[in-house]
Amino acid sequence: MRHGKKGNHLGRTDSHRRAMLANMASSLIKHKRISTTLAKAKALRMYVEPLLTKSKTDTTHSRRIVFSYLQDKDTVTELFRDVAAKIANRPGGYTRIIKLNNRLGDNAEMALIELVDYNEVYGKEAEAAEKKTTRRGRTKAKKADAPATEAKEEVVAEEAAAETPAKDEESKEA
Repeated sequence: MRHGKKGNHLGRTDSHRRAMLANMASSLIKHKRISTTLAKAKALRMYVEPLLTKSKTDTTHSRRIVFSYLQDKDTVTELFRDVAAKIANRPGGYTRIIKLNNRLGDNAEMALIELVDYNEVYGKEAEAAEKKTTRRGRTKAKKADAPATEAKEEVVAEEAAAETPAKDEESKEA
């Protein structure tokens, strides 16, 4: 039975797999997006997301834990300085996997894995999507327009009231 065997071995030995994932995680942190096979991207997501969560608390202990995984001083510095500041208010889900076309040589499923907060294209679309109103919001829009029209009616009524005494004065003079 496969109890407790969650990770994909990727056809590699344990030491090779750890070294490969550490190098891929370092590349992802440095370049903010990398292209790889779909299976490696999914394995990398499981590997790097806990490290990104650890980077939110900038303590010596968490830096040492992350360094034990990545083995790259510059990457750890960039992770805790730049990346952690951007993902500070995100409660998980720091990476996005986008499927690409199959590789020409061996027809392997390819994917692009990227840090979510560093993609400006999706960020702009998300903001635009928030501005979009739903069908229920339509009645709210009408209600919002209603006070504006009521205000216009009040202004018109005030102008009419102001004109009425002026007409009375003109008729008295004549």
